[in-house]
Amino acid sequence: MISKIKKIIKENRNFQKQQVTLLKELDWANTYHDSIRGKAWLENLSLNVGRWAGNYSFFYVLNRVLYDYKPKRILEMGLGESTKFISSYLEHYLLESSHVVIEHDINWKKTYLQAQSTSTRTTIEICPLEQKTINNHPTNSYKGIANTITTKFDLYVIDGPFGSSHYSRYDIVHLMDQFSKRDEFIIILDDYNRLGEQETAKDLLSILNDKKIKTHTAVYAGSKSVLIIATEKYKFVTSL
Repeated sequence: MISKIKKIIKENRNFQKQQVTLLKELDWANTYHDSIRGKAWLENLSLNVGRWAGNYSFFYVLNRVLYDYKPKRILEMGLGESTKFISSYLEHYLLESSHVVIEHDINWKKTYLQAQSTSTRTTIEICPLEQKTINNHPTNSYKGIANTITTKFDLYVIDGPFGSSHYSRYDIVHLMDQFSKRDEFIIILDDYNRLGEQETAKDLLSILNDKKIKTHTAVYAGSKSVLIIATEKYKFVTSL
């Protein structure tokens, strides 16, 4: 009887947690739609939110970062809905920005480009998927990304490759090796509700701290969580 009661309590708690998460996502959906009001090109943009793509908190933050800070150099890991969003933004505002997308699947790139045009400032680079061992755990990685990405960026949007159980999307940690305390940037890490992304963020923040790079962080949580890491120049991105 006691075990049955415990099971019922656990099920109720999980159900309540799911309901709270859903309500947060609905709130973010309203916030997002309010933030794009009057921007006809965004209101009419065909955007598939959620599932494998970013959720409403993700797209709200991305919208605010692009509109408020207009980053000159953008690196995106993972080709998809956020690519469409960023590319459309650059075209509409005629921003003199460069947008590099890292994708592992050449067939997905072909399929995407058949259905969706991109900005003239958007470049899609193919880095095949490979597995590396990070702290004794296998993790998906982009093969050869260190040779493909040799410059620094103002904005990093991390939503690829496929998530790993531990140290997920760890390539961003290695890319931070080239930074110094004089550099300014924003990192948007999607799926921060998962353990793998949390482990990666912990190592990333540790490296930035060792480099004496002062950072500010915030978590925007809906159906999924988004972690924002920003240097001093962009610190107000943590209060959106």
